[in-house]
Amino acid sequence: MKATQLPEYFKTTTGTSVLSTADADGCVNSAVYARPRFFDDGRIAFIMLDHLSHANLQSNPHASYLFIAEGKGYEGVRLHLTKVAEERNTERVQQCLEDRGKGKFFNQTCFLVFFEIDKILPLVTKPS
Repeated sequence: MKATQLPEYFKTTTGTSVLSTADADGCVNSAVYARPRFFDDGRIAFIMLDHLSHANLQSNPHASYLFIAEGKGYEGVRLHLTKVAEERNTERVQQCLEDRGKGKFFNQTCFLVFFEIDKILPLVTKPS
């Protein structure tokens, strides 16, 4: 799959998503996440609360996103990511929350964390 195909894929495919991060020592954390938001410059972003995934990205900008599509077999996509920017409690964060029906910041600090996509892989690599 190509990066240009991802927005439509995520718009039309239902499934479960997991974002994995690691701290500076390599201790890994995985958490269920919503689908990424896509931006015209090719970056994607996730809304994050001030929890472990966000803390890990402060010392290690690399992450892996795994999407398991609903249906038969093991269909989906894996994205290797590098954090490139973040916003804290900005109007854009608020708009993303409202777009998802989440309202005001949950009375917590919310971040919109931007990533470049380094690599796109299928969920399962089939033997050649």
